Amino acid sequence: MAAGSGHDRAEVAVPDDLPIGAVVTSSGRVSAAEEYTEPSRDEHPFTPVQLSRLDEALTLASRETGLRFSVYLGDLGSEPPARVAELHGQLEASGESVLVAVSPGQRIVEVLTGAEARVRLPDRGAKLAVMSMVASFREGDLVGGLLSGLRMLADQAGGRRRTH
Repeated sequence: MAAGSGHDRAEVAVPDDLPIGAVVTSSGRVSAAEEYTEPSRDEHPFTPVQLSRLDEALTLASRETGLRFSVYLGDLGSEPPARVAELHGQLEASGESVLVAVSPGQRIVEVLTGAEARVRLPDRGAKLAVMSMVASFREGDLVGGLLSGLRMLADQAGGRRRTH
């Protein structure tokens, strides 16, 4: 018996086809390192530059009009109008809010305005912005459609109201 801790060591069988970056631990479990890969483009519809442009457009539209613009991109479920209303209700100062909800997979684009925003942004203006967005979406330009739609909505709403 050799000097040491007094523990017997069990031998662990190592498979012949062990992948690179994998080891067999003393318990017999295979531990493997995997290379990190970026999520696919399908998981992220926008590049960082596009997200920056979209954020800038939302900020500008909100600053110029005094209304609170938001964009939702994703599935709207089995009852899209109810889901859009639910999302809009979760927004801060929902009376002043304008929500642009887009579900590419369902081919739905909705603009929902709060009570105060609706006074400055009539349905006709929102419909024109939706038509513009849909035209861009058909060409495969999701971010371009959102940017032009936000510009049109902000233009329709006009400048920030002055209070005396």
